[in-house]
Amino acid sequence: MPNVKNKLLTEIGQTGIHSAFMPNTQSAVSRTKKTIIQTRINKIRKSKYKSAVRKMTGYISSGKVKDAKEFLPKFHSQLMKIAKTGLLSKKKASRKISRITSAIEKLKK
Repeated sequence: MPNVKNKLLTEIGQTGIHSAFMPNTQSAVSRTKKTIIQTRINKIRKSKYKSAVRKMTGYISSGKVKDAKEFLPKFHSQLMKIAKTGLLSKKKASRKISRITSAIEKLKK
């Protein structure tokens, strides 16, 4: 994510820090920038999570077992990458993967 951080930093530098309060100290300015960057990164991660889940449920609901089976390893990888960042818990990611896998197994029968 370094290139995303650099891009976000340049955006913040060009537009300035616009928030509900004006930071009084340099450390407060830095924290505000970091918070803005982290918020945007988390939105990107959450979007990737939602789109992966949407894609997989689309395969399952349309009955495309072959496509769902092919996408399953990538789906697993994406969810675990997002879970390790703390955006969603590892238990929730594992539960989602388990339920999707069992839904695919039901479709095969």
